[in-house]
Order: sequence, then C-alpha cells, then structure tokens
Amino acid sequence: MEEFVTINNNATAEIVEKKSKFIGNIYYVESKEEAEEKLKETRQKYSDARHNCYAYRVISDGALVERASDDGEPSGTAGGPMLNILQKNNLCNVLIVVTRYFGGILLGTGGLVKAYSEATNKALELTEKIEKEKGSIAEIILEYKYLEIFKHYCKNQNINIINIDYGEEIKILIELNTKQEEILMKNQDEFKFKMLNCRIVSKKYIRKIR
Repeated sequence: MEEFVTINNNATAEIVEKKSKFIGNIYYVESKEEAEEKLKETRQKYSDARHNCYAYRVISDGALVERASDDGEPSGTAGGPMLNILQKNNLCNVLIVVTRYFGGILLGTGGLVKAYSEATNKALELTEKIEKEKGSIAEIILEYKYLEIFKHYCKNQNINIINIDYGEEIKILIELNTKQEEILMKNQDEFKFKMLNCRIVSKKYIRKIR
C-alpha cells in the first residue's frame, strides 16, 4: 500500500436506536497486537454490554491486516459494515469498537446494519484525518558549518527534522518520503552542504506532504 488515511486522535460517540444504546470507540493503532490489546481493554470496560463488535485495518510488517467481528449479532450486521466503512475511506491503523446495550426491542437485520454504521460514522466525524505515505527515517552526519544550510534545505523541501544531536559532528534524524529520499541520495554533489554520512535507518509510513 503506497498511502492511506488514518486518524490523529481517538474518539467516542453514542447513538440510541429503539432503546438500544450503541457506543462507538475509535482508536489509532500501529499494529495488530495493539489493536487486540485496545479491543481487550474496551471489552473489559463494557463487560456488562451484550455485544462489543469491532473492525480494524492495520499495516503490519508491510502487509495489510483486516479483522472484523459481529460478536453474537446476526452474521454480517455489525463487524462487516463497520469494516466496509474503513475500507471505503481507505482508513488504516484504525480500530473501531461499537458496544451495544440491548434495549429490549429487536432491530432486524437492516436496523442493525444502520445502527452500527451510524455509530461508526459518528465516531469518525469526531476525529482529525491525516494522510500517510511510504517513507523512511534517515540519519545525516554533518560538520557544524553546514547545519543552518541543511536546516534551510529541509524547510524548503518539507522534510521533517526529528532530532539533532550535537556531538563531535552534527547527527540529524529526518523523515522523508520516497521521492525526497531519492533526491537526497542521488544529488549530493549539487547541494550547498556536504554530508559526512547519510544512511537509511528504517522504513515507515510518514505524514503525507502537500
């Protein structure tokens, strides 16, 4: 996956449908393990509820992992529709859990799909969306005399400086997208600064630059 949309904050929303209460909790997660842990915590928080249905999509070891559960509701009425909303919006690294407190009135298949979808969408509306794309973390080593020039270069190229370590030489951690990485690696002779070393520390998804 080259890019995706995710959320920048967790959120909770609630709806009531024919006396049944639906509580949607949406979380930002970075792995399948984190999603499962958040799911466990949410189930414990609402342990007195009849259903804790969920859906999540995460990038794990470079691969997309999708999971959903109706948690006792009729098949295809809860987890599936919730996952479909995440898919349609290209949302990843997101877990949505919708908890239902049964109000004594059956909603029917259509009513359940509508309620779980509405709770999911309402929680999503309370989040800030951000786009992410493939990128990397790079370590740059410079002489002190090139620091301000390099910082100016990063600002002009929309490259995010994560950390600057002031040792015998300057050691800088930056995050950059694939195109920025290619330019930095291939055009070193054209820059007004000289790098003593430049290496890719890790690959990761970074906030998309516009």
